[in-house]
Amino acid sequence: MTNNIGVTSSSSVYFGKTDALLKQLLPEGRVIVISDSNIDRTHHELLTRYEYILIGQGEQAKSLATLDNIYRKLIEMGADRTTFILGIGGGIVTDIAGFVASTYMRGVKFGFVTTTLLGAVDASVGGKNGVNVGGFKNMVGLFSQPQFVVCDASLLSTLPKRELRAGLAEVIKTAILGDAELFEILEKSTFNTLCKESALLEDVITRCVRVKASVVAEDEREGGRRRILNLGHTIAHAIEKSTSQFSHGEAVAIGLYHITKSALAQKMIGESDANRILSLIEQYGFSTALPTDLNQLLKAIEGDKKRKGDSLHLIFPTAIGAVEDRVVAYKDLKTIFDNI
Repeated sequence: MTNNIGVTSSSSVYFGKTDALLKQLLPEGRVIVISDSNIDRTHHELLTRYEYILIGQGEQAKSLATLDNIYRKLIEMGADRTTFILGIGGGIVTDIAGFVASTYMRGVKFGFVTTTLLGAVDASVGGKNGVNVGGFKNMVGLFSQPQFVVCDASLLSTLPKRELRAGLAEVIKTAILGDAELFEILEKSTFNTLCKESALLEDVITRCVRVKASVVAEDEREGGRRRILNLGHTIAHAIEKSTSQFSHGEAVAIGLYHITKSALAQKMIGESDANRILSLIEQYGFSTALPTDLNQLLKAIEGDKKRKGDSLHLIFPTAIGAVEDRVVAYKDLKTIFDNI
């Protein structure tokens, strides 16, 4: 198992075939899988090797009610502190599975098999586990690292193109904040090329994991540098709070587009680099217009968990491969975004 990237001293991402990796990574003893109905449809044979619990799909499944239902099922199944929880699915599944495992009986060991591009490059890596409350993203959660994350690119072949494209928003985000070479690779590629060339997609995923792992290793609990991973997400979360029109990745793309325009208006980034970012987002077919009134988005940002008093941290791109974490007063947000 040499093809792996360490995220922390206790957690690593492994690349390869799911069957072979799970045989090596899973501990002896009882394993209970948490997954969803979509994975049951596309990878049923994988789930049936274990006892499993299915949750609903979509952001509405990331709820306290879902947690309560899983806890009750685990109790009914007689799960104890020696039980290993395996989350198989995209970011919603791994968020839920990580949260459940970290809190059931004060914590049991867990790992993930990620089945979406967004999960592979972002959601399943780094130890964030959370659920939504009142429409606000990940308002309740904790930091707890999986023992492993299995990333098997062959599992992505069943993804609808819309979902694969949504995952590319997090890839673009990662390239902007920490990998200029990855940005160039994306510029020279197309969405269809990435869909067809598995080796290229695997390289893209590996690069993203390396960037995120390096950031998380330095700041596991988001007290400083890890905040840069929120590039584009303040606007994205406000969009998700305000409308159900876009998936998380699609909202991130819109957020990236407008935070870049804001950085350009404030002369924080050169025109050439800003135009490359804006063009790349358009090149991969993302919608870029704000889907709702700016005042409605600002109202949604009021509830952002990263807001501290009358200000919040906003991450701005300053070059291809570099960003700046700036504390912005909430009262100044309208002025900042009106300029774009």
